[in-house]
Amino acid sequence: MIKKQEHLNKDWNEIKTNDSWAIFKIMAEFVNGYEKMSKIGPCVSVFGSARTKEDNEYYKLAEEVAFQLTLNGYGVITGGGPGIMEAGNRGARRGAGISVGLNIDLPFEQSSNAYIDHDKSIDFDYFFVRKVMFVKYAQGFIALPGGFGTLDELFEALTLIQTKKIGRFPIILLGRAYWEKLVDWIKETMLEEQANISPDDMDLFKIVDTPEEAVAEINDFYQKYMLKPNF
Repeated sequence: MIKKQEHLNKDWNEIKTNDSWAIFKIMAEFVNGYEKMSKIGPCVSVFGSARTKEDNEYYKLAEEVAFQLTLNGYGVITGGGPGIMEAGNRGARRGAGISVGLNIDLPFEQSSNAYIDHDKSIDFDYFFVRKVMFVKYAQGFIALPGGFGTLDELFEALTLIQTKKIGRFPIILLGRAYWEKLVDWIKETMLEEQANISPDDMDLFKIVDTPEEAVAEINDFYQKYMLKPNF
């Protein structure tokens, strides 16, 4: 029993030591991200599933909305991988706009797509560092259909705005058929049944069907609040 306890104490001490050294790796990711992202100019983050195929309607929507963003003076930030992310970078490349990829090191699914500007591809080991870059350097979010990761990024942005930890920016859900039931649940259950959010929180995002509507919502936001993109 004593030997077992000594072994556990040794393992715990090693874990604590490794955690301490991890701080420096985390700091390095933040520094590298800040240095590169601070130079990109006004951009919109485009989110969605890594599993969406090229012939899928939402892939085409993502490519088109990214293209439309470049025509309005915005660059595009994606997670740097395949699927919707690839489509976003592809649309930005088609519009000769800035195409940023924030790639995450995963054991499956994720690898950098071919449409990211060579000097704007950044690799991360930590999801939380990567999410900071998405939020800090974006003038808007456009979420297309995706899985847990897409919802994580979407609700983190909504939470930060709701709690006033960051300034408000437009959040757009593109693809009414995919998002409508979730929005109904937020309204009917979270708001009306349980009162877990305020009525004003429903105004933190918009749901649209077309790339043109998505870009118009972003442009209208900055005109309405007499703000300019933050670069």
